[in-house]
Amino acid sequence: MKLSWKVVAFLLFLFHSTNHISLAQQEGNDEADDEAEKQPTIPKGQEHCKGIFIWYNFISRTKEFPRLKNTIAQSWAFKSRVTILNMGTSELQAWKIFIGFQYKEILVSAKGAVLTSGVDFPAPVGNGTYLSGYPQTDLETSIDTANELDKIQVKVELRGTQFGLKPPGNPMPKTIKLANDGYKCPSPTRRKASMYVCCVKDPKFKANKTTKTKFLPRQKGDLLISYDVSQAYKNNYLAQVTIENRHPLGRLDHWNLTWEWMRGEFINSLKGAYVRKVDISGCLNGKVGEYYGDMDFSKVLNCEKKPILFDLPPEKADDAQMGKIPFCCRNGTLLPETMDSTKSKSAFVIEVFKIPPDLNRTTIYPPHKWKIVGDLNPNYRCGAPIRVEPAQSPDPTGVEAVKYAIASWQIVCNISRPTKGNSRCCVTFSAYYNKSAIPCDTCACGCEDTAKCNPNKPAMLLPPEALLVPFENRSVKAKAWAQIQHFKVPKPLPCGDNCGVSINWHVSSDYKQGWAARLTLFNWKSINFENWFTAVQFKKAGSGYERMFSFNATLLKELNNTIFIQGIEGMNYLIGKKNGSDPENDPDVPGKQQSVVTFKKRGKTWPDIAKGDGFPTKVLFNGEECALPSRIPVSTGIRFSVSLSLLFLCKFVSYLLIQRLN
Repeated sequence: MKLSWKVVAFLLFLFHSTNHISLAQQEGNDEADDEAEKQPTIPKGQEHCKGIFIWYNFISRTKEFPRLKNTIAQSWAFKSRVTILNMGTSELQAWKIFIGFQYKEILVSAKGAVLTSGVDFPAPVGNGTYLSGYPQTDLETSIDTANELDKIQVKVELRGTQFGLKPPGNPMPKTIKLANDGYKCPSPTRRKASMYVCCVKDPKFKANKTTKTKFLPRQKGDLLISYDVSQAYKNNYLAQVTIENRHPLGRLDHWNLTWEWMRGEFINSLKGAYVRKVDISGCLNGKVGEYYGDMDFSKVLNCEKKPILFDLPPEKADDAQMGKIPFCCRNGTLLPETMDSTKSKSAFVIEVFKIPPDLNRTTIYPPHKWKIVGDLNPNYRCGAPIRVEPAQSPDPTGVEAVKYAIASWQIVCNISRPTKGNSRCCVTFSAYYNKSAIPCDTCACGCEDTAKCNPNKPAMLLPPEALLVPFENRSVKAKAWAQIQHFKVPKPLPCGDNCGVSINWHVSSDYKQGWAARLTLFNWKSINFENWFTAVQFKKAGSGYERMFSFNATLLKELNNTIFIQGIEGMNYLIGKKNGSDPENDPDVPGKQQSVVTFKKRGKTWPDIAKGDGFPTKVLFNGEECALPSRIPVSTGIRFSVSLSLLFLCKFVSYLLIQRLN
């Protein structure tokens, strides 16, 4: 049977069309599968969350070495994952979460996040920790991105070590929650190996009224660092780093600033500051060396991943190559505004080079893990950089115009109170009504060598003159005083305080209308403290401050009646200790300054000086909170009880004599 050419042509057309339809259907099914894969995976019943969904999943753990029979001491390597998904209608900027770890965890890595505190890995997080996003800091909305999962969701892979819980138990956190302002989180829902929570906007939260911009408003803190990009090119950019002291009692001397480059950047040049190490070894190999193969690295300033920068001395302020930056070159001193507002800011300009894949003038990542320290100053804990509205500055042409930075980030640092044994200054107490002086606590500023002393015994009471000599020369005086006063002598003797600065507060008198004290500063370090200040707070007596004789002092009523004290001109320089010629016969002599302060007794409830109201409850030196002694001088009442007893005895004897004579 022969088919006509028309029939054959029709059959061929039909086959071709059917094949195209099937291919189109297949492609459509493939696209649908791809879209299905892009959908976020969330627990059943949580699809209606209208905020930020956080999901913690415990994945696995394995026993670590050494292998121990003690369950509490055995360590386990664990893996877990945290998913943060924006299911709301508002963009979440600079996301931050809290994970309430509870099994002495040590976090080794967090892919997709950094520790908000800026601490390096491995980090102990057994009491919980905050994580901030990096490199993805913001989570956009599903509406604005057409449900693009990479922009609305982030997954953080956690690896670490935990203790004290053996299988089949799962080492789950106590809680998880969003730490951004303006959100509230209920208690998380718990499963065997997971927990999740939906955090929604708090309708009661009232944000500060600011102009709405694409970025977050600038935050408040004790120390604020701005990272403002002023010029940007394909492979490098210029940024100004500004450090501002905003705490009324905070301070930095000879500051050292460090951070960590996260994407292979390096410092080509600096103005207004310098690096501790001029080191280019990190640029000669690896990706930097490959991309910048023809570059003369001898002119590069620093290629360390964690550079350390410091401020320049004042004589470099007008140097054309190193200075000429406003607020630079102050020798690393940042004073509080309560002391000198013109010296509360520091700044420098940095030229940064980048490497692939960030070769775009708009692709800029600030460094992370910021830390700043001083000689004897508060301990500042710095958070992760937050993208904020661009900084504004006067136009350099001099016309009435404002120039905006290309991009700005802010790092907020806050003062953390020193823990026991980690102070760097301490306080001693003495009083006219007690013969013994109370020294600083044992190991108040830490103890490195305890082989020949006892770090757990309380410090021995001393004769007041013993406070003038180094701790190494006090042992003989302490033992002799203990024998005279019938005190017990511990064996071995207590360790010293090991503090660089000590402050003696001596209550010198107490009378009907007021009372007086003497403040003495001792500098046991070799460095000098220029423009020093100290501050004292009292529970009751502070408001009665009247006068300071040899120092300048101001009563700050808005700061819990804090008395802010600084040296007058010519006495604002606390020199370092002078080395003696013979440690036994001619010991070191500390730098010392002293003044008397008087108080009036005001109000209905007068301070009871004899019961301890005359001693401060908080003392600071150059912003650092000093360790207070764990006891105060006690008034034994001998002045009054003995006098009354003698009076009674005298009268009684007189009465007997009179009776006998009669």
